[in-house]
Amino acid sequence: MKRMLVGFSDRDIQELDALSSIKRTSRAELIRQAVALYLDKFKPVEASDEAFGLWADKKEDGLAYQQRLRQEW
Repeated sequence: MKRMLVGFSDRDIQELDALSSIKRTSRAELIRQAVALYLDKFKPVEASDEAFGLWADKKEDGLAYQQRLRQEW
């Protein structure tokens, strides 16, 4: 495990200390958990993975749909 030097406001430190006391864990562990949750929530997803198969249940061909929409312009 690598170490990092990170600055926090006095208010954040106080809140971390209070939560640390309630959860009976260290400040460092709380910060590790918070970072892990943040990284999991905002993990980059490749566009192709997210969109793959999106049109599979459509009855109309994708190109035909695109052309039909463009005719409305």
